[in-house]
Amino acid sequence: MYPGSAPAIVEQQVTTPLETAARGVDGVEDVTSSSSTGMSVTTVQFTYGTDMDLAAQQLQTAVTRVSSQLPADVDPTVVTGSVDDLPVIQLAVSGGADEAALAQTVDSVVVPALEEVADVRSVAVSGVADQQVTIDLDVAALAAAGLSPAQVTTILQDNGVVVPAGTVAAGDRTLSVQVGSAVTSADDLINLPLVASPAASAAGAAAGIAPSAPVTLGDVATVTVGPQPATSYSRLDGEPALAVAITKTPAGNTVEVSHAIQTAIEDMDGALEASDVRVEVVFDQAPFIEESIEGLATEGLLGLVFAVVVILLFLTSLRSTLVSAVSIPLSLFVTFIVMNATGYTLNILTLGAMTVAIGRVVDDSIVVIENIKRHLSYGEKKTTAILTAVKEVGGAITASTVCTVAVFLPIALVGGMVGELFRPFAMTVAIAMTASLLVALTIVPVLAYWFIKAPAVPADPEQARIVAEQAREEAELKERRGLWQRGYLPTLNAALRHPAITLTVAVAVLAGTVALVPRLETNFLGDSGQDTITVTESFAPGTSLATQDAAAREVEQALMDLESVDTVQTTVGTAGGPEAAFFGGGGSPKATFSLTLSADADGVAAQQEVRDAVADLGGEDSEGITVAGADAAFGSSTVDLVVRAPDTETLADAADQVQQLAEDTEGASEVTNNLASAQSTIQVTVDRDAAAAVGLTETQVAGTVASLMSPSPVGSVNLGDGPVQVRVAVGQAPATVDELEALVVPTAAGVVPLTQIASIDEVEVPTSISRVNGERSATIAVTPASQDLGTLTTALTAAIDDLDLPGGATVELGGVATQQADAFADLGLALLVAIAIVYLVMVATFRSLLQPFILLVSIPFAATGALLLLLATGTPLGVPALIGMLMLVGIVVSNAIVLIDLINQYRQQGRGLDEAVLEGSRQRLRPIVMTAAATIFALTPMAIGITGGGSFISQPLALVVIGGLLSSTLLTLVVVPVLYTIAERAGEKRAARRAAKRDAEAAELVGKTTEEPEVEPAV
Repeated sequence: MYPGSAPAIVEQQVTTPLETAARGVDGVEDVTSSSSTGMSVTTVQFTYGTDMDLAAQQLQTAVTRVSSQLPADVDPTVVTGSVDDLPVIQLAVSGGADEAALAQTVDSVVVPALEEVADVRSVAVSGVADQQVTIDLDVAALAAAGLSPAQVTTILQDNGVVVPAGTVAAGDRTLSVQVGSAVTSADDLINLPLVASPAASAAGAAAGIAPSAPVTLGDVATVTVGPQPATSYSRLDGEPALAVAITKTPAGNTVEVSHAIQTAIEDMDGALEASDVRVEVVFDQAPFIEESIEGLATEGLLGLVFAVVVILLFLTSLRSTLVSAVSIPLSLFVTFIVMNATGYTLNILTLGAMTVAIGRVVDDSIVVIENIKRHLSYGEKKTTAILTAVKEVGGAITASTVCTVAVFLPIALVGGMVGELFRPFAMTVAIAMTASLLVALTIVPVLAYWFIKAPAVPADPEQARIVAEQAREEAELKERRGLWQRGYLPTLNAALRHPAITLTVAVAVLAGTVALVPRLETNFLGDSGQDTITVTESFAPGTSLATQDAAAREVEQALMDLESVDTVQTTVGTAGGPEAAFFGGGGSPKATFSLTLSADADGVAAQQEVRDAVADLGGEDSEGITVAGADAAFGSSTVDLVVRAPDTETLADAADQVQQLAEDTEGASEVTNNLASAQSTIQVTVDRDAAAAVGLTETQVAGTVASLMSPSPVGSVNLGDGPVQVRVAVGQAPATVDELEALVVPTAAGVVPLTQIASIDEVEVPTSISRVNGERSATIAVTPASQDLGTLTTALTAAIDDLDLPGGATVELGGVATQQADAFADLGLALLVAIAIVYLVMVATFRSLLQPFILLVSIPFAATGALLLLLATGTPLGVPALIGMLMLVGIVVSNAIVLIDLINQYRQQGRGLDEAVLEGSRQRLRPIVMTAAATIFALTPMAIGITGGGSFISQPLALVVIGGLLSSTLLTLVVVPVLYTIAERAGEKRAARRAAKRDAEAAELVGKTTEEPEVEPAV
C-alpha cells in the first residue's frame, strides 16, 4: 500500500523494485503486476512442483533486500496462495445494535468459538472499521512555534520509543536497563513536548525570528481517537455485515471441518440471538463435495447393477454371474487399501475414477468365467476345465490389463493444473485395474471351482473321452445356432472373402472421423456445478464510494428478488491488504456480489437469469456488469488477449484496437479492458528554484502537500486493545482544485502560497498500470457466450493475425485459452506415448512386430464412436473427454488382444489360417461383446448424469468411453480378422517362397553331388 500515490509513481517507486527482486527467485515462471492508485500488487507464479514454503522464504528475503529502495511508508507483504489458502467456508455476520457492537460480538463470540474447531488454521474477519489516532495540526500555530509538519512527524517518531540500554548488577541479581517509555494514551500524545531541531532554530535565527518557548503537541494540534474512514462497504442481503473466512490445515478434511463449523455456529445461537446478530453461510465447499460424492457413489452402484444384469443375460447363470461380479467389490476394496497406504484421499476425482473403473474391473473376470463355463460345457473335468480355461486366456487378459494400466503412465508427462488434477484419477484407475487382474487370475477360478456346477463325467477314460467329444460337438453346434453367432459369422465370412471392400469401408469410416473434428466444440474443464455466482459492477475512475454504493444497492435488490438466489453478499469499494493479491484491488472502483443459489437451482440457467436481471441496470457511472459462474472454479474463465507495447500511447492505441476486434468477434459475450479507463489526476510540479529560495527542497514540498492532502502514517501506539495507527493531518484537506491552489506551505521564515513554489495542472493517467515480466501490458478479457471455447479462440486468433498494430505492439493469447492449449498439447503427447507403450507391451506379448500394428487399428475406430456421441449429445471435447480417449486406448486394444491371442493359439495347435481366424473370432465373440456391454452399461448412469455429481469430469469421460467402445467393438470384430488374415497370408506366401527356394537350392546341391565321378583310392 502507498496511499495517495498515482499509478505511475507506484509503478516507478514500488512495483519495479519488487518485480526485480521477484525475478531473482528460483522457480519463477511469470511475474505480473498491477500498479494502481495507492497500491501495487505483484503476482509471482512458480512452476508446478515448486516447494512453496521454501519459495515464500526466498521471496520474502528478496523483498526484504529491496525494502530500503521503497518509500518509507511502504511495507510490502508476501502472501502465498494455494488450494489450502482458499476458505473452506465463508460467513457473513450482520445485525447488532451498531457496527461497533457487531464487531465486538464477532471478536468475543464468533472468532473464539471457530478457532477452537479442530483442523481450523485461521479465522479472518474483514470489514471491521479499525481505530486510528488522528493528529490534526494547526498550521498557523506551527508557524508561530517555528515548526513544520515534517518536523512534528520526526519528533513523533523519535518519542515513545523504549530502547534496551544493557544490564547492571544489583547484589546477586542482574537487571536489564531500558530507556524511554511507550505512549499508551491520547493524553500522552497531547502532552508530548515539541522541540525544534538545531538546524531549524538556526534558520529561524538567521531570519531574525527569536526562539520560542517549548510547546506541547496539544498546543499546535488536535488529537482524536476514532474509526478509520470507510474505503468499502459489506452487506448480507442488504444489511451491513462482516465477512468471516475460515481456512483449514493441509491435513484437515474439508467436509468434517465444515460440519464442525456449522455445529459451532448452532452452539453459539443463544449468544448471537441475545446480541441480535445473524450468521449466514455465503460459501461452503462441503455441500458441493458431498453432493458430488453421493452422486458418483449412486451412479457407481447403478452401474454395478447394470453390469451384473448384462453378465446375467449373457451367461444365463446366476452362479457364474455372481462369481464374476465378485471382482467388482474385491477390486475396489483392494483399491481403497492401496489408496490409504499411499496417502490418496477419497474425493471427486478418485471416486470418479472408481466409478469409471466399475465397468472395466469386471472385464477380466468375465473373460475367465466365460472361458471356464465354455470348457465345462465341452464335458471336461472341473479341475482340467478351469486350469485349461485360465491358462488359455491368462496371457491375453494380463497383456490387456497391462495395456490399460500403462496408458495412464504418460499422465506423469502432463504438467500444470491438469496434471495435478488427474494424476490421482489415473493412479486410482491403475490400482483398480491391477487389483481386478489379480482377482480374475486367483480368486475367480477358486470361486468357480466351488460354486459352478460341472456336468457329470464317466469314470471310464474312454467313455469320458466319447462323452466329452459329444458334449463339445453339441456345445459348438448350440453356439453356432445362437443369435450372436448367426449374425456375426456370415458378416465375418463376407468380410474375409472381400478384404478390399472391407478395408475401403474402414478407410471411409476413418475419413468420416477426421471430417467430424472441425464440427466438434471444445472447452477446458467446463462447468464445475458449484452453487455460486459472482457478479461484478465496475465504475468510472474517481467515482465516489457513496455513488458506487447507491448504484450497487439497485443491483443488489434486483439479485435478491430472484427466486434462484438464496443469499447475496455485497462488497462495495476496493479491496486492500493481502487479499488484494488474489481478489484484486486498487484499480477501477467496483462492487462485487457473491450469490449463493438455492438448493434446487440449475447453475447454468441461474447464471443466464442473473445476466438478464442485471442487463439494463447500472447508471452513467457504471462501466458494465459481468457475471462469472462455476466454470471459473479451476482458474480463468475468460480468453485473455494480452497486449504489450514499449510506451503508454502505443499500448493504449493497440489495446483499443484489440478491444474493438474482440467485441466484433462472434461468440464473445462480454469484453473488458483493464486499460480502457483513464482518470484525471492533479499534478503538482515543484519549481525547484522557487522552493530553494524559501529554504525548501522538492521532497519537503511534496511531503508537506501530501500531509496537507491526507493524514500520513507516522507509526502506531498501544492504547490497551492492541496497536492503533497514528496519522498526522494538517487542517481540513482541500476538496477542490481551488482549495488546493489556496494552500500555504510553512517554512522557517513563515508560510508561503503553494502556487508560489509549484504549478498545479490536471492530467489524464491510466487507472492502473499492468506489467507482464517487466513490460507494460493491457489485458482484454473475453467471456465466451457458449461452452465452445475452441471456436472463439480460433476466431480471435484469426482476427489478431489480420490486425495492423502500431509499431512495437504485440498480442498473445492468455487465460483459459492458454490453459486449454497447454492441456491439449500435453494430453496429445500423452496419447501418443500411451500408444507407443501399448505397442511395446503387445510386442512382448505376441513376440511379433507386425501383429501389434494390426491391433492398433482399433484405436482410430474408437475415436469414431467417441466423436459421434459427443456431437450427438452436444458435449464439448475438453480435458475430461481427452482423459477418456486416453483410457480408450487401453480398453479397445484389450478386446483385440483377447481375439488375436486365441487365434495364435489355434494356429500353434496346427489349424489352418482361415480355420483359426474363424474359430477364434467365433469363440471370442461373446466375451468381447460381454465385456464391452458391461462397461457401456456400467458407465450409462454416469453418461446420462442421473445425479449430476461430478458431472463436469465424469460425464464427458463416460460418453467418450461408451461411444468409443461401441464403434471399436463392432469394427474390431470384422476389420482386425481381415487385416490379420491379409498379413499372415502374405507371411505364409513369403515363407513358402523361402522354403521353395531352400528346397531348390538343396536339390541342386544334391544333384551336383551325385554327378561327381568316383575317384580311385591311391595304393
